[in-house]
Parts: sequence; structure tokens; C-alpha cells
Amino acid sequence: MARCEEGYRCDVCGQDVEHLWESDLYLRYVLGQVEAETLHTTRERHIRCNPTLAQFIVDPDFAPVTVEGPFDKRQLDPSFVRQQERLVTRAWRRLRELAHREGVSLLDYPLPEVRARASGR
Repeated sequence: MARCEEGYRCDVCGQDVEHLWESDLYLRYVLGQVEAETLHTTRERHIRCNPTLAQFIVDPDFAPVTVEGPFDKRQLDPSFVRQQERLVTRAWRRLRELAHREGVSLLDYPLPEVRARASGR
């Protein structure tokens, strides 16, 4: 874990994760895969350093990621892949949006359906 003045370093490549939209940790938080209470103790990495998740981002502003082997989305059920592409792409776009907004509570970062699940609605 990095000291505050250092920022966050990628656990895979060792480089700084400079922007919110590059953060695998925050992408997984927006998706509901990481709890707010564990953000400060969970290791960080670039989204591209987690290709198994990154391959599901389909956006002109995100260069495609290809995975070889059993987790390659081309080897998975097409309906699952479409669902994951929609979900993960929405989450990545949410990160881009949040990076340019001020005053948004950390608790409001997750996608609406994730927030609804967390509040029991």
C-alpha cells in the first residue's frame, strides 16, 4: 500500500495509477465487487493490468484488450459476454464521469443498481 503522498501504485506493473478511469480498484467498486470499507486496504492496479475484466470494456475511448486462454471472452457464452460488456462499459464510463465532477460522495460512485442493492431497495 502506498503512502498518502505517493498516490496508488499498480500491484502488477508498479507504475502509478494516475487517473480514476485507469483504476481497477475503483472500477470494481463501481461494479459492487469491492466494499467501500475495504477500498483503503485493497491492492490497486490499472484496469489494463487486469485483462480478464478489461476485455469487457467496449468504448471508442478504450483500446480493446484481448485475453488468451480459458477466460477469453470469445470462448464464453455470447449472452453472458454481451451482459458483461454492457455492465463493465457502463461502470468504466461512470469512472470517466466521476473524474470530471467535484463533490460526489464516495458512496454515490457505484452504479445505481449497486447502490439500490446496498440500501436494500
